[in-house]
Amino acid sequence: MSVDPTARPTDHACPGPDRNTKRPAFRLPRGTCDCHVHIFGPQAAYPFSDARSYTPEDCTADDLDLLHHTLGIDRVVVVHGGAHGIDNRVTLAALDRSPNRMRGVAVIKPGLPQKTLEDMHRRGMRGCRMSTVVSGGAGFEHLQDLARETSPLGWHLVLHFNRSSELVDVEALLQRTQSDFVLDHMARITAAEGVASAAFSTMMRLLDTGRCWVKLASLYRLSGEAYPHADLLPMIERVVAHRPDRVLWGSNWPHPICPVPMPNDGDLVDLIPLWLPTEALQRQVLVDNPARLYGFDS
Repeated sequence: MSVDPTARPTDHACPGPDRNTKRPAFRLPRGTCDCHVHIFGPQAAYPFSDARSYTPEDCTADDLDLLHHTLGIDRVVVVHGGAHGIDNRVTLAALDRSPNRMRGVAVIKPGLPQKTLEDMHRRGMRGCRMSTVVSGGAGFEHLQDLARETSPLGWHLVLHFNRSSELVDVEALLQRTQSDFVLDHMARITAAEGVASAAFSTMMRLLDTGRCWVKLASLYRLSGEAYPHADLLPMIERVVAHRPDRVLWGSNWPHPICPVPMPNDGDLVDLIPLWLPTEALQRQVLVDNPARLYGFDS
């Protein structure tokens, strides 16, 4: 039975990651940043939101440290997980552990006091995420208000799409916003849609604004082929060739709401030299671009 990689989740328990992480054959450059992970729990300390649309396993900051030690990753951006709703304590606690190597993306509603936003910034938050995939957080209807409230801090906006057609719908709004914005998971454009799709053309136009970033993460969901998902290469190659200075990479650990066979994170790292075939591109996408967007020291 085929699986729709863009299907909206229902409230259900989702499996945890493959915890037998392979050591990748590809050696990552020093300073590599994994720009997309989530931390869940432990639930005893950080309960899940009653409004959540999925229930993950505990996947803690200690688990993340072990993963990155195996993979050889030095820096990380924790994208606040939808299971925790707008209670950002679990992500902030992780940032407090390693302020020099960790940054975060919050899930907030408009209207937080400026002092609260400033404290989150001091602790490492650098953006806020809106989603049409998970419940209990913020949606695209909050984009203008969140941009206005967070732009004084230099935060960017992160858009998490359920379907690629939503990018077309929101293009005019993104063309007007002055904040940088990140299209999570390559805007959820599937390999079947490809470079000829309206969504892909929209993404390329938005890259021309100089404020758009494209994140290569969770792309295994978008492929119609088995690993190494060669059907994704035409889109990846065109995006990287067009704006290599606006491309990010992330593992998407622990892969919540995964409608395809659970990937091993070591295998995902070994895709990087297929997507970024030169050392110069690898350093730019894995080290330099995240350092600039998230404010890591050079």
